[in-house]
Amino acid sequence: MNRPVRLGSIVQALGGELLGPDVDVQRLSPIETAAPGSLSFVSAPRFARQVELTGASALVVPPMLAEAAVARGSCIVTDDVYPYFARLTQFWKALGTEAPVPGVHPTALLHPSAHVSADAVVGPYVVVGAGARIGAGARLDDHVSVGAEAQVGEGSHLYPHVTLGDRCSIGARAVVHAGAVIGADGFGFAPYQGGWIKIEQLGAVRIGDDVEIGANTCIDRGALDDTVIDNGVKLDNLVQIGHNVHIGAHTAMAGCVGVAGSARIGSHCTVGGGAVVLGHLSLADHVHVSAASVVTRSLSKPGQYTGVFPLDDNASWEKNAATLKQLHALRDRIKKLERP
Repeated sequence: MNRPVRLGSIVQALGGELLGPDVDVQRLSPIETAAPGSLSFVSAPRFARQVELTGASALVVPPMLAEAAVARGSCIVTDDVYPYFARLTQFWKALGTEAPVPGVHPTALLHPSAHVSADAVVGPYVVVGAGARIGAGARLDDHVSVGAEAQVGEGSHLYPHVTLGDRCSIGARAVVHAGAVIGADGFGFAPYQGGWIKIEQLGAVRIGDDVEIGANTCIDRGALDDTVIDNGVKLDNLVQIGHNVHIGAHTAMAGCVGVAGSARIGSHCTVGGGAVVLGHLSLADHVHVSAASVVTRSLSKPGQYTGVFPLDDNASWEKNAATLKQLHALRDRIKKLERP
């Protein structure tokens, strides 16, 4: 968006205190590369030097940096800079985005028994199955597929080529990015006489409100019970959630995380990129797993966990892992023995 925006209109919409002239800004920029016409932010006193060096026309700053910021120009002062800037990006996107017109594109294919709200937006080549329900203000972009008896909640946005399987549901205000597949079969097979017998996946996927799911992420339906994603969960691109997994409210997972079947992840957890949680394990609330870690046991206490261990013959790996856990105590014993 190139149309200028007054700082005063931002403050009117989002709050905060305007110090200095009510100038126009034309873009949001990172502090390091901001140029005249830009609005940027400085979130903490340790970045105070950037207040002096930046070329931005205006800054969003915390109260302790207000004096330095207004000495160089205009600023918006707020107690919570980073959340304020997050809301500012939403405000900015809304200014530059034309609201879609409600209605159903002529190429969309809706089953006669499907219920689509009159103010939903259904794009080209969308397919909505029998008995499916599309809520008020929901948006289905081109080539979205919504299965039979599936539900999309109010205000949710499914980007192109999203697949929502039969009987699966998404709550209100969800965002599902392009290519995500919700409700594919879980990976269930019974070994038999050197081959495999498929275990039909009879559950569904239930997704709560205010969830965001990244591009090409896959969430498998449950085998018997449902796979559950609670309110406020954020999943990055290329995340794999196995069948019957339960993810608690406001947990966030970065790209390429894999969670195996029947794991239970608590609320307000974070899982770093490329990490793996093995099946049937439980993570307590407020557990934080570092990137590329492999969670091989349940974690019953909140905290930060990190672990990467080389691949080995399983029996040797278990012995070495048990020994590794004793190294700290062994070091302390050696220190005592070496004292004069």
